[in-house]
Amino acid sequence: MAKHEPLFAAEKTAAGLLDMRPHEFRSLVNAGALPRPIMIGDVERWRVDQLKAIATGEAMDTQIKW
Repeated sequence: MAKHEPLFAAEKTAAGLLDMRPHEFRSLVNAGALPRPIMIGDVERWRVDQLKAIATGEAMDTQIKW
């Protein structure tokens, strides 16, 4: 059976993807440094593709010129 990659992550999982503790992760979310969760019904979830884009630098708004 094929393994599925998650599209969304709960706070604890999202923090783990960035090697952070949940309270560190939530602090950065509240500060605006990380994206806010989306609501699926009454459940908060983070988009895994957004977290990956942050980790790889693809989420930067501007290009760095050397």
